[in-house]
This record gives sequence, C-alpha cells and structure tokens, in this order.
Amino acid sequence: MEESKFKLPSLNCGACGYRTCAELSEQVDQKPDLLKRCIHLSESAVKAGNGPVKPALPESAWKDSLGRDFDFFLEHFKEDPGPREIIVPHNPMITRELDVQAGDVLIGRPLGMSCGCPITHCGIAMSVDKRTGVMVWCVTGPLNPRQKGYKDLGYYIAEGYEGMVTEARCELKIGARYFFQPKMCMLQWRHSGLLNYLNRTAEGYQVRLEGLWIG
Repeated sequence: MEESKFKLPSLNCGACGYRTCAELSEQVDQKPDLLKRCIHLSESAVKAGNGPVKPALPESAWKDSLGRDFDFFLEHFKEDPGPREIIVPHNPMITRELDVQAGDVLIGRPLGMSCGCPITHCGIAMSVDKRTGVMVWCVTGPLNPRQKGYKDLGYYIAEGYEGMVTEARCELKIGARYFFQPKMCMLQWRHSGLLNYLNRTAEGYQVRLEGLWIG
C-alpha cells in the first residue's frame, strides 16, 4: 500500500475515533478533513498535510541566559494576568492560617528540589484548596504587592505549570520530559518538566508540566 502523505504522531491515543494512527492514516488521503480530529497536530500542520511545523527562529533563540538549550517557550493563557503555577506551601496549614482566597495578592519563594529559584515570586491566587493547602496562582511581578499589600506564603513547592506553547523546535508528546523556558522568567533560565497534558487549539497547545526543576 502507498504510504500516506500525512504524517501522524504514532501515539495511538484513540481520541480521533480510530484505534491507531495507522487506521486513521488509511482514511485521510481520501478524507483530509479527518486530520482535524488529531489533537496532537497543530493547525498549520493540518493545513499543510505535514507534521508539526517548527518556527523559523535562529538557533540562538533556543538558548537560555546561561547558553543552555531548551525545547519550547511556555506562555501564559491570554485571559490570565500571568503564568499559571500550581503550588503548595512547605507548611500547607498556612493556606488556612492566612485564609488565602481567590484574588488575594501573595508572595513566596520556590525552595529546594521543586525549583530552587532565587527570586521571590509574587502573584494572584486563582483557586485554593483549604484541605490540602494546594493552590493555583498567576505569577505577576512585584508591582501588585507594593501597591496593594500581600500575604506571605514563605517557602513553597512548585508542583506544576499550565500554559500555552506556540513556539517549539520539537514534537510535543505526553509522557516525555522537556527543557522549556517560561516566556516571562526574569532570569531567562531553562526549566524542565514532564508533559502530562496536551490539547491542540487554534492558538497553539495547552499544556501542563509537572515534576519541575531548573537547570
């Protein structure tokens, strides 16, 4: 059988309605619109009938401020005031002691194995689980705390990042670990994380990365 001109990711996730990528591949030459069912292909890849397209950026763009290579930029959701981070204080009880509520202005520093970033982070709480102490906040910079006051979390663990990927120099796959650079990182340092959620949209990929570390 002649090989299909469409390159599929060989993940066999079944989200398209076919058991395997090979089964979908057998159909897309006659019915190209079926390619839109593949959540792992970018919009431009669907239109071009090819795999995910790498952006036309120079190699120097894929190095952090210390000259280390990384795979993609992580951007924040347009509706959010900054990058979305899933965190838990080193003392989870402080979430209740401070009565942290959605909308509160917070500061804290990611300590130890979770990141070890030397910069104090500032942000706005988006959701709070008082039982476990886990919260989601958007990192926004120091202006809000200076103008409005803040609640100090102390040291915390960065459990995960959620955001958008619109520029990457490799194919993204669930279950793989990547080096990435948060677009708004003040130090412009690469991070590493395990990709455990991936959803293709018209703007790019929605992703979640856990098991974080810097370097």
